[in-house]
This record gives sequence, C-alpha cells and structure tokens, in this order.
Amino acid sequence: MSEADDKSRWQRETVDPVLKKFGERKPQFTTTSGTPLDRLYTSADAPKEDAGYAGEYPFTRGVQPTMYRTRFWTMRQYAGFGTAEESNARYRFLLENGQSGLSVAFDLPTQIGYDADDPMALGEVGKVGVSISSLHDMETLFSGIPLDKVTTSMTINAPATILLAMYIAVGKKQGIDPAKLGGTVQNDILKEYIARGTYIYPPKHSMRLITDLFAYCKVNVPKWNTISISGYHIREAGSTAVQEVAFTLANGIAYVEAAISAGLDVDEFAPQLSFFFNAHNHFLEEVAKFRAARKLWAHIMRNRFGAKDPRSWMLRFHTQTGGSTLTAQQPDNNIVRVTMQALAAVLGGTQSLHTNSKDEALALPTEHAVQIALRTQQIIAYETGVADTVDPLAGSYVIEALTDDIYKRAEAYIAQIDELGGALSAIEAGFINNEIENAAYEYQRAVEHGEQVVVGVNQFTVESEDKPDMLRVDPAIEEAQKRKLAELRATRDNGKVNELRHRLDSAAHGTDNLMPLIIECVENDVTLGEIAHTLRGAFGEYRPPVL
Repeated sequence: MSEADDKSRWQRETVDPVLKKFGERKPQFTTTSGTPLDRLYTSADAPKEDAGYAGEYPFTRGVQPTMYRTRFWTMRQYAGFGTAEESNARYRFLLENGQSGLSVAFDLPTQIGYDADDPMALGEVGKVGVSISSLHDMETLFSGIPLDKVTTSMTINAPATILLAMYIAVGKKQGIDPAKLGGTVQNDILKEYIARGTYIYPPKHSMRLITDLFAYCKVNVPKWNTISISGYHIREAGSTAVQEVAFTLANGIAYVEAAISAGLDVDEFAPQLSFFFNAHNHFLEEVAKFRAARKLWAHIMRNRFGAKDPRSWMLRFHTQTGGSTLTAQQPDNNIVRVTMQALAAVLGGTQSLHTNSKDEALALPTEHAVQIALRTQQIIAYETGVADTVDPLAGSYVIEALTDDIYKRAEAYIAQIDELGGALSAIEAGFINNEIENAAYEYQRAVEHGEQVVVGVNQFTVESEDKPDMLRVDPAIEEAQKRKLAELRATRDNGKVNELRHRLDSAAHGTDNLMPLIIECVENDVTLGEIAHTLRGAFGEYRPPVL
C-alpha cells in the first residue's frame, strides 16, 4: 500500500469516526501567513530536496557546521534609557549577569538627528533610549567597557554614519585600532520608509550614506557588520511571517544592487551584511521561517549576484522576541511568550538574541525584568539541551513542509517586487505598505472576533490586577543634557567646528566618501545634530508621498 493510500485508510478508519463524534476546535487551522495546516504530516508532505548540511550551501540547517556546540548565540539584551551614565550602569549590570554582547537603544531625537537641546527634542530626551548628542556622551556610555572585548549592536539608521563615527572615535581614545572593533550598526533605511518612520534624507542620499559606510568599513573596520537588514520592524507593523522574509530580503537585494552600482565588488562587502528578524508566537512557523530565509538568501547571492565567497551566501541574523505580542494585561504571561519565541529562534539557528522583558508593554524595563529576560536565554542555553545538536527539528515533516512553503511564497513576493522595479519602487508605489496594512487588519479583526485568542486580553481575563513596578525616566534629564551641550559649545573650538561643517557641506554635494570627514567632525566636538543639519541642508528631507 502506498503512503497516500495508507493515509486515506487512516483518515477513513481512524479519524472520521472521531470527527463524527467530537469534531475539531476550528473548521480550518492555518499559520499566521494563511498556510493551511494539515492534521497530520507524513514524508509525502516534505519536499524531496534534501536540506543538506550545516555550514554548507544553501545553509538551510545553519551557517556554522557545529552551531552552538562551539559557542552559544550572543546574548545581546537591547538596552538604553535616560543619560549615558544611567545606560552605562545598565550595561555593566547586564555584563556582570552573563550577557555576552551589548545592544544600544537610542532615544527618538538621536534616531532622527536632533541634539537634546533642539526644540524638536522637547519632551523626548532619554525616553525610549539613551540620549547621545556628542562624542562626550558616547565616551560616557562606554566608560569602563573595553570595546575590543565586547561586540556592540547599535539600533540606529538615518544617522548611522554619525554614531558609528563616534564609536570608532571612542575606540581610538581607548587605544583600540578600528580594525579590532566588532559589532553591527542597523543602517537599514528602507524599512524606515516602510514600517518605522525614523528617516531623515531622501532615499537616493540615504543609500549613498549606507554605501559610503560599506566601503569605509571594508578597509578600516573589517570585523564590523555594516548593516542589519531588518524584518523585525516589518513584522511589528503587522506583516505575516512570509511577508517578513520576502520584504526583508527584497530590501537586502536593493542594498546589494546599490553597493555594486557604487563600484564595490559583491564579495568585498557581502560577508559584512547581517539581518534582524522577529520571533513571533506561531512556534512551528517561526522555526521554519528562519530556515527558509537562510536558504533563499543563499540562492539569491550565488545565483542572482554571482557571489563566489561562501561567506557572501550566508544569512547571519540577530533575533528579537516579538514586542507587539506583549500585553499590558497580566504582564507575567509575557515571560511565557518570550520563552517560546526565544526557543523558536534558537531552534531556527539565530546568531544572537534579545529577549524582551515582561513589562515592556507598560514602560521601559526594570532591572529585575531585564534579569528574568536574560535568564530565559541562559536556561535555554544551559539546561534544555536544545543547543547540543545542530538544527534539531530538521526532518520533522511539518517543519520541512513549512520551510518549503515559506521559501516558495517569499520567492514569489520577491518576483512581484522585481516586476515593480525593486524594493524602492515598490515602497514608493505603496505596494509593500498596503500588503502589511492588510495583514495587520486581518489579524486585528481575528482578535476582535475571538478567532485569535490572546490570553489575558480576549480570553482568560481578570477583573483587577496589581500594578507592577515601572521604570520612570526623570524629566530633569532633559535639562541636564541641555546644560552639558551649552558647556560643550562654549568651550570647544567653534572656528574649527564651522570649518568642518563647511567642508562637510561641500563634500555632501560631491562624490567623496563622507565617513572620514564625519569621524573628523565628531573628534572635534561637532554634535550629532549639527552634522545631521549640515547634511539636511545638502540633501533635503524626505517627505512620504500621499498615496
């Protein structure tokens, strides 16, 4: 009897009598991307193509041959609030508790290129991240932390060149050769136009800054990951898992094309590319998503761009658990959500991981909540055994079937984006935003109609809850930052500052790489806002089209 015939027999003789008596919970079961989930998977449902081996093309099973048997993923808790002094204390706390890498959250003014004393920064200084206006702030942020002993991820996009310049300058002051600095700068502007909104300059000029950073780091900071192409915020905006993979890799294609157009050879910069994904709630789909993304990127880089270096084919990624899945109601439930999401990321082969804190739907996380989040990673690493073998869910019929499904559907989306002229054209046409908005609407409708259960929100609610302790950012921080900037402006060499700003304006109108000059600016106390405003004058500001 064939496997298909045997499954039909099982359905007829074993399943149908139970269905007739009890039925099932839903008329149809699907993933978040709308893929129907079969009742039972067999080898007939899995793709015939073998998944291969870890460390070998197409890397479906992992980018390193030994994965976590050699070393665990980097436990990189995203942190930053208030002043550089406060954030430095949080970083030291995390490192003392076993964190293996730093991840910097910047406040909103810093993210969009405003100093703390700019009128546009009013009321936002230090609120959602650390306030960084000058090299002095950056020095304080990393005081007592040797930058050649840790890797640092900086979640910054439009002013990424400026913050990386400050990091390089701090390293120099510590006596560290930039070639020894390791870490990642997000530097992903396309997803800002799609999902997040912290853009400054029009796309053409933003892409120039990105490729300038690529070219500079290739020579001077070779251990640095020059971009973290982010699906995280696309998913947070409401996309499905398939859309997260498709739109992220489509953006990746656009960056590779821009770098090649700027005269870089693909194998010169591609090994320094990295990615950033969300870990959401549908456990099986999330594991499959990471595997499918690796395979699809390997094919794109080798077949589409002709990359020859195997490192150029590797999709290396950081993962953060899903912030949008956290609930203000019954916040202790978030510990469970984060644990399952983190486990999916590990089983999917992430290179680094941030686990959200239970209280982040309410406020910036407390030290206690951050410690629980870090301990979640450590328990997965040291106690569960899931890191002791490579790609432990490989061969599961459902995992292999979902991996193949996500791969094919994401590939089809990318083909559609190609027909529209690429990611930038698809963004400008509103295609990507519209697809995400429709997916977000469908999810919210399902929650409101009770079709999608959110524990503690639309089922299993309680009438009253104790309010947890929350971190409060002192409003006095803003005035203190303003005073520090006033003192800096009064004591620095303002003639040198004006000269450098004039040179930067001239260079921005030309074609030279801007990174060396931006580093010179920060080393001479030109502030983040002054550099960003100089570039605003040269490039203009982006205004999204009315669609």
